[in-house]
Amino acid sequence: QVQLVESGGGLVQPGGSLRLSCAAPRSIVSSVPMGWYRQGPGNARLWVANINSEDIPNYADSVKGRFTISRDSAKNTLYLQMNSLKPEDTAVYYCNAVSPPHLYWGQGTQVTVSS
Repeated sequence: QVQLVESGGGLVQPGGSLRLSCAAPRSIVSSVPMGWYRQGPGNARLWVANINSEDIPNYADSVKGRFTISRDSAKNTLYLQMNSLKPEDTAVYYCNAVSPPHLYWGQGTQVTVSS
């Protein structure tokens, strides 16, 4: 059973920064496509960013230029650096990993952007 464990969420003021982490087995972090999604109150889970097997990132338009996805295989961790945070970024953030035929999800970490 593959476990993904997110951390790093919290309360931050508008304009602030947070870095989310997703701990996963090295065999996952080092080789498979991984991504971040978020789910705001009453909303569907939406794609935020992903990184493919060649470490090429892609971002949703709503976060492009503010968020950065990266991974460190030596630390078995996927990251999401979030800068210039806005109230509309408030959501539960989930990481996932795509290893066909499996799709793995973490349990989520809450991010609240409020003054």
